[in-house]
Amino acid sequence: MGNNVRFIKGAFEEILVVCNKTREFMQAAQKDTPTTEDVAALAEFMAERDIEYLEVEVPGAIAQTLEGIERISTIVRSVKQFAHPGALVMAPADLNEAMRSTVTVSRNEWKYVADLDTELDENLPPVVCMVGEINQVVLNLIVNASHAIADAIEKDPQRKGHIMLTTRHAPPWAEIRVTDTGTGIPPEVQAKIFDPFFTTKEVGQGTGQGLTISRSIVMEKHGGQLFFETEPGVGTTFVVRLPLAQSGESKQ
Repeated sequence: MGNNVRFIKGAFEEILVVCNKTREFMQAAQKDTPTTEDVAALAEFMAERDIEYLEVEVPGAIAQTLEGIERISTIVRSVKQFAHPGALVMAPADLNEAMRSTVTVSRNEWKYVADLDTELDENLPPVVCMVGEINQVVLNLIVNASHAIADAIEKDPQRKGHIMLTTRHAPPWAEIRVTDTGTGIPPEVQAKIFDPFFTTKEVGQGTGQGLTISRSIVMEKHGGQLFFETEPGVGTTFVVRLPLAQSGESKQ
């Protein structure tokens, strides 16, 4: 969001300079016949600012500024949806909209190492869940995917990774998949991946609690499933399954 704000600020500062100088010349022309000095000053200003270039570029800059404002609005909406207090109560939720918000919130984690695409099943019905906690689970999976891809890129700097986030209506489940083209999970640690405090990350990069908490949220609070499919050196898919039919009791 900071980059968008800086871009907007710079674009409008340049436009403001041109507008102010144009107003000065128009006011001078309305009062008196422009002097030789006025004409020379105008010519110098036009040369300094490359007016012909600005005539072409300013409309584009304004369009890009409006795009930047829309991006900021999208980020703000996503953060509000992601952190809404009601998101911690069992209630019917639009998982596809939740996934879009999570992608936006997590963008700084993956944008430098991977492209992220989504395939969201439009036939997926509302799912009774604590959508805020499901957002946290998927955010954790996307962050882990980004880190796995970053590790793979260290071995192959010419490569850019890919993350695929999908939802699927798979009765009796609503299914979410996060697939990455990272390093995969080595066979010797696969059985420990959900253990508390287990991590393969360097000191300071992880507590080893993310997957443990995610599994608790999905399985204990929602009666769902969380598991993974992996191929070392190729990548990993984490699968979240949430029951489509809930008893109506809040599992808090």
